[in-house]
Amino acid sequence: MSYPRRSVRRVREAVEVAARPGYTVSVVTCADDHTGWSPPEVSTGYRMVLVRRGRFRRRARGGVADVDPTSAYLAELGDEEQFAHPAGGDVCTSVTFGPDLWQRLAGDRRARSTVYVDGALDLAHRRAVAAAADPDYALAEELLTLVGRAITQVGTGTGRAGDRLLVARAREAIAADDPAAAGLFPLAELLAVSPYRLSRAFTRELGVSLTRYRNRVRVGRALDRLEMGERRLAVLAADLGFADQAHLTRVVREHAGRTPAVLRRLLTG
Repeated sequence: MSYPRRSVRRVREAVEVAARPGYTVSVVTCADDHTGWSPPEVSTGYRMVLVRRGRFRRRARGGVADVDPTSAYLAELGDEEQFAHPAGGDVCTSVTFGPDLWQRLAGDRRARSTVYVDGALDLAHRRAVAAAADPDYALAEELLTLVGRAITQVGTGTGRAGDRLLVARAREAIAADDPAAAGLFPLAELLAVSPYRLSRAFTRELGVSLTRYRNRVRVGRALDRLEMGERRLAVLAADLGFADQAHLTRVVREHAGRTPAVLRRLLTG
């Protein structure tokens, strides 16, 4: 997501939406589509990056992570990073913190390099973006929620190397709406592994079950539609593969803590 100075102008645009002493919030659009790794670069500060659209890969702290709307990364001062975009560009929210504010927010513990973005963290991200017009209070409060959830969230990369590759392929299929991703058994068949191994790999790698992950992706898509003002919840449920409107409401409330109707009001102001 971040590149050497000579190439930034061509592939990346960063629009600063809020800046106050101690933190800056930017919307970063990357139009690159290179599949190889960018040259190494060293992080010069503390940064939290959450994906709004698209996905990319990040190499840091000796590990590789797939970053998409269900995962975020936290870079600390001195981290050496490389990036690759095998699936095209992306749009992200980047929050840069000064060292003093980061210390007050995160304390002495070292944040995980990559964190799983559950429904509550996704909602906190969206509300932080929506609060940019009031950076001194509304945005500041949402950033507290965002950072608080991120630094205590279950991290990725805790499983085996084989698990990481398998989970990455499964996440790709789910994100692409591959027909095989409609169920555990056909997805396992597509990936040429047993359903048992696929199910266990998700829990080891992401800290959540495959069922919960798939529902998390569907909730994210529901939030996208609600953010745009969608009012036809029965249609939304059918489009996203839920059994009915009641099923949609139950799953959304389980992941985001509120019903779709309440979330629509929160996200549309």
